[in-house]
Amino acid sequence: MTESSIRPTRRVRLPRLSSQLLVLGGFLVVVVGVFASMSANFLSTANVLNILSISAVIGLVSLGQVLPLISGGFDLSVSGVVPLAGVLFALLTNAGLGLVPALVVVLAAGGVVGLVNGLLITRARINPLIATLGTLSVVGGLALVISNGLQIPFTNPDVGALTSRGLFGVNNQVWLFVGLAIVVHIVLSYTSYGRRIYAVGGNVEAARLAGIRVNSVTSSVYVLCSMLAALAGVVLASQLLTGSGTAGINTNLQSITAVILGGAALTGGVGGVPGTVLGVLILGALSNGMALTHVPSFYQTIATGLVLLAAVGLSQIRRRLR
Repeated sequence: MTESSIRPTRRVRLPRLSSQLLVLGGFLVVVVGVFASMSANFLSTANVLNILSISAVIGLVSLGQVLPLISGGFDLSVSGVVPLAGVLFALLTNAGLGLVPALVVVLAAGGVVGLVNGLLITRARINPLIATLGTLSVVGGLALVISNGLQIPFTNPDVGALTSRGLFGVNNQVWLFVGLAIVVHIVLSYTSYGRRIYAVGGNVEAARLAGIRVNSVTSSVYVLCSMLAALAGVVLASQLLTGSGTAGINTNLQSITAVILGGAALTGGVGGVPGTVLGVLILGALSNGMALTHVPSFYQTIATGLVLLAAVGLSQIRRRLR
């Protein structure tokens, strides 16, 4: 068996994915229609831009989360990486480090967390659930320790420019999300690295027999996932103009929900960026719509959980029909 022999498997799944995208798009239209009928402000330009800006943060995390999910795993530690990245970025820029060098350091720190996850899973043979749950506790705790449990306001006035209005009045983080979504989609759909990720998630033993370095691929997706989570943490901190050890603590469940809603499966081997983007927009529209209609925040959490359960259920149904 060679790596090229795996390619037809992906091709036969593309029509099914396309029909699923139509269903997701239809569901998004329904959600938008319902909340538009309940609130006159829902489809206002300002609110649509607000939905996109807020969705960009969870979108960046989801672009990373789709990689381990396709490979047959998932990463719970992103909920620790996001606040840690924000706190580190605040401390570094407040200490006088430039925005770009500080960003590089934060992304490198995120990469280290991902590498630890990858090594725990591939070398120590620890289940991804346990491995990433453990690093979540460590990294999340570290964010609280170095911030002393306090919010750290930015003293560098240039930080706000990272999330200010850009082209066509759309905030810069939205364009960042769009650009990275295109890059990740190209990598997954048109490169040998992307085919290897699908192959590992589809059948790890077959991938190993095909000559794919399974451990390297697995470790790399966790590194990329954590780096994107770190980038999301920087964006979130820039939006809030403060680094906080508790910011983004629900991003693991939100990102997993978005990716599974978009067509990925907990068993691996399927999924992609277009569905993930639609999943992110659906969650963003739901959250914003419930806030506009004055639904209490705890009900919003319940709604996210119900969407996750529904997404997993649909994923299992699709798997049986495949």
